[in-house]
Amino acid sequence: MTPRPVSGRAAAADRLARADRSRTFPPLPVRTGARGLFAESWWGSAWLDALETTALDSARLARGRTYARDGHVDTINVTPGRIVATVRGSRPRPYSAEIRIGTLTDQEWDGLLEAIAAEPAQLTALLAKKLPQALAEGGVHLLPGPGDLVPRCSCPDHGRPCKHAAALCFQVARLLDTDPFVLLLMRGRGERELLDDLSRRNAALTAREARAHRPVTTEPPLHRPAPEGGIPRTGTAPSAVTAADAAPGEPGEAAGPQVLPGVLARAALADRPRPPLPPPLPVPSRPGHPPALPDADHLPFDPAALEFLAVDAAARAHACVSAAGAACPGDGRSPESGRHPGGGRPPVPSPFPALPVWEDAVRLAATAHPTAGLTSATRALYRDLAAATGRTTTDVARSVAAWRQGGPEGLALLEAAWNPPAGDFDRARSALLAADLPALRPRHNHLTDAERGIQLRFGHDHRWYPYESEPGAEDWWPTGPADPDPVGALTTLLAR
Repeated sequence: MTPRPVSGRAAAADRLARADRSRTFPPLPVRTGARGLFAESWWGSAWLDALETTALDSARLARGRTYARDGHVDTINVTPGRIVATVRGSRPRPYSAEIRIGTLTDQEWDGLLEAIAAEPAQLTALLAKKLPQALAEGGVHLLPGPGDLVPRCSCPDHGRPCKHAAALCFQVARLLDTDPFVLLLMRGRGERELLDDLSRRNAALTAREARAHRPVTTEPPLHRPAPEGGIPRTGTAPSAVTAADAAPGEPGEAAGPQVLPGVLARAALADRPRPPLPPPLPVPSRPGHPPALPDADHLPFDPAALEFLAVDAAARAHACVSAAGAACPGDGRSPESGRHPGGGRPPVPSPFPALPVWEDAVRLAATAHPTAGLTSATRALYRDLAAATGRTTTDVARSVAAWRQGGPEGLALLEAAWNPPAGDFDRARSALLAADLPALRPRHNHLTDAERGIQLRFGHDHRWYPYESEPGAEDWWPTGPADPDPVGALTTLLAR
């Protein structure tokens, strides 16, 4: 049997429901001031009581409190039954800490929501970000008790909890202080979902109360003559006809619900002038650095590779935003000035043209790890890139050095020679001799002294790229920055 396709509206509702059941909180600011109670609300303190009553080592709790106070807990994600965050410890990579808590059953949710709908004051308190004590301690226990919090962590410490999981618990108490809906999300349902359910229950409760207070009538249905050109009115309550329909001099009907004026959908959805958007924020001076990822087992990805790509994405985004801001500066011109003939802003060329796989791999290695030294991490990176591209590790290292020297042009000069036209290349030899520098032998776009192990390569951008090698080995490596002056490039190379 073929399953029925899910409609677009149902799929959108499903996406919203999933998004409502997951909340991510940025790192909380460092807590300063007195070192008294960590939680400020009674429900936040109750959360910590559940942690402290089952902790086996008070020293770990104290260390976790310090970690939380000093801002060692990074982004926190809360989903039904699970709280996860990365916590920075003494090692370079953070650990993945997790707290598990049981969720409520459908019957428990039904009882809890009926209790809230029956007491409007409780809903008012929740909307004000307060947790009523009568609600939390009623028939359904919202707050955790001893043993309800199950900590886990990727660190080698087997304490229950370790200091990283304890730090996460302390920060969660601060989240609960500001929003008790976080506790309800841990127990299984999101804020939007709960408010929609409570709205339906309140409407049903109001309807039941209205029916309970409505007087019972045995009068037959009323038949009134239809208005001119209209449809006869038939009803069982005198409220079907309002005082506005009564004849002149005739008293209006008994009190009935007044019909409120409506608004046509086309009028409500019609396009209307909107205020202009605020000006964009200034571009930061440098791209941000993404947080370090935990080094845990059985992950479906390599944390180092993901950090590598995140650093590159941040740098590329910063360059694109900077280029767009330079192309459309805020110079106070009118919105019409500088517009493209086709409408809108003129297109801004990307500062990152499309590159072949090999060149992009070299660019990634050169820009994401801009250090010149070969560390264990860069060696591992070069080995991975060599295996993925069919090159040797030496080829990768040499190409990375060429990219750092001159970008795409530096890499092109490493891999291929070319024949420059007469002009700057020919005049360079005379300039070197006039400066009393060694005579170099020309070949293609290279000026070389193989005995000294020095070489200059002339680029399409009219700059000179210095290379060096072991004397007589012809194993040339890019060395130092490019220079538009051959004398300056060779002087710097000889001074090494």
